Amino acid sequence: MSVSLRDKFIGCIAGCHIGSAMGAVTEAMDWQYIDEVYGFVDKPLPYQHPAKGFIKMFADGDADKEKYLEENPKWVCPAGTTEDGVERQRLMILAIRDKGGRVFADDVKEAWAKYMNPSSFGTLSMQFEEVLYLLAKAGIPGSDIGKYCDYSGLNSFSRACHPIGLINAGNIQNAIKDVLEVGQLYQTANSRGLKWACVTGVAIAAATKPDATVESVLQAIYDNCDPRVVFEIKRHIEGSAYCKNIQELREYFDGVYSGKGVEFYFSTAAEVVTKGVCIFAMTRGNTKEAMIAGTNMGRDCDCIAAVAGGLAGALTGYESIPEEWFAMTDEATKQNQYTCSQLSVVEFADILFEAFRKQLAKQQAFVETMENT
Repeated sequence: MSVSLRDKFIGCIAGCHIGSAMGAVTEAMDWQYIDEVYGFVDKPLPYQHPAKGFIKMFADGDADKEKYLEENPKWVCPAGTTEDGVERQRLMILAIRDKGGRVFADDVKEAWAKYMNPSSFGTLSMQFEEVLYLLAKAGIPGSDIGKYCDYSGLNSFSRACHPIGLINAGNIQNAIKDVLEVGQLYQTANSRGLKWACVTGVAIAAATKPDATVESVLQAIYDNCDPRVVFEIKRHIEGSAYCKNIQELREYFDGVYSGKGVEFYFSTAAEVVTKGVCIFAMTRGNTKEAMIAGTNMGRDCDCIAAVAGGLAGALTGYESIPEEWFAMTDEATKQNQYTCSQLSVVEFADILFEAFRKQLAKQQAFVETMENT
């Protein structure tokens, strides 16, 4: 059955937003702890921020634990509550709405200054984003702001750059250019994090093509992304090809990514994107199944679910996602006092879809004008 382009836009944003909300419940837990606490998470659930997984990282009486809890006040989140990566994505979408098409770092920087909710820092958004926000307010060029962010290999952009892939639907080269440019809000030019973000952008741009398949999306990654990035993804696509379900896949990855003891140790772009792409392949692009798999993967579950669900949704749309999951996420967003916008999942997707259509119409008009010259 064919999937309309609008359905792919909705599927991509829903796969990311709802997947992030589901994965926020299990964030920072290893899969053994997920099994112990939840058994298996197959729907959005309420959770407490800071997440149980973060608290588990500290020993009782650890001074760093007390500092973390002091800086990150407890917040009871209804089922469907999204997290920091989705907040980044919402701001990108608002920038695209204001611009009416493709955006650059300065366009998103202006959206930060205009829409970012300062009460989100340490609650909904990461604390380091307050520094970036203040730099934006101070007038620092957007492409320079990432120089002041001390996490070059973090997944902060690679797990949130879905709107960049969508506004460049079908145009892989433009998606790469825009990921590398807008991504400098978070990381330095040519950094590891941005090379991995290109995978997300390329995959989404490729998945929106009318004849796209799981195989064609993977091939687009192989043909267009950094060779070292491609080597890592391809190795694990091939190495995990026998995995039939998330239980087998997460056991496979136990022997691959196991870093501990440093800040954001489970949140490297390499780990999150590779796992997300492997889940996308294993689930054959089923959006619901990709989100569930990411939620139960272990470690940075919300980001993995966002990547896997977003890629799957861009290929197969949102039909597999239960309607009540949309309703839960939208209601949680309406209750969220820290977010920059309380628009629904479909409203965010439609902003992107309409901006893409207007952009395409302008391009077509330009071609017609020049052909008739």
